Amino acid sequence: MATPLAPPALFTPRAVPLTHAFTWFETAMRMFKRAPLRWCVLGAITLGSELLLEGVPGIGVAAAAVIVPVLECGMLLGAAAVDRAAPLEIRFAWAAFKAPVPALAAIVLSALFVSAIESLVAYALTGANLLVDPTDARITPSALLVVGAAATLASLPFVFVPLAVLLEHAPFGHAFATSARAFSLNLAPLLLFGLMSLALIMIGLMAFWVGLIAVLPLLAAASYAAWKDIYGDGTVLRAS
Repeated sequence: MATPLAPPALFTPRAVPLTHAFTWFETAMRMFKRAPLRWCVLGAITLGSELLLEGVPGIGVAAAAVIVPVLECGMLLGAAAVDRAAPLEIRFAWAAFKAPVPALAAIVLSALFVSAIESLVAYALTGANLLVDPTDARITPSALLVVGAAATLASLPFVFVPLAVLLEHAPFGHAFATSARAFSLNLAPLLLFGLMSLALIMIGLMAFWVGLIAVLPLLAAASYAAWKDIYGDGTVLRAS
């Protein structure tokens, strides 16, 4: 039987070694193996929702930019449940929508900033407007890699914002401040985390997007493991 991670004694980030980034993914893989089918269903709901929304003429891309980040948080809540040795349930896919308005605003705003950086880089490189057509043919594989790298880098200072507002009920401003503080204290491990995340995303995309059904939950679980490590006492989820 696995031993759940203890909750952080204080909601204050600490510095951790570079090699902990590998531990986060190892922990995520152990969590994934406990309910692989349900994890993939959560990933499929997130990915499918994004593709369906972006296909809606006019407002689809904007709607996806607001709705999908909240759906993604369902996988973070799922990771927290698995950590507590609770069942992973499909209802987590929409559970984050029940969060207070300031928490939802923090989640969406952090995601919109990353989307803005992604769109600006894509436009500067290729002239493609991702806000109009996310599947623009001018986004070549090499351009996609650069755009993905820019988006990943931009996301790192905000990676703990959803966890702060959902699991610690942090106020709007404090969520951003503490996530930025965690990033500044852990530049090396979080940059390595971002590099490994980007590599997994690229692999998922090369598998005709289907691979993202497994990659997205794995990244969410790794983000949760990083949060418990940086804000906790350094213990990691143990395999049963």
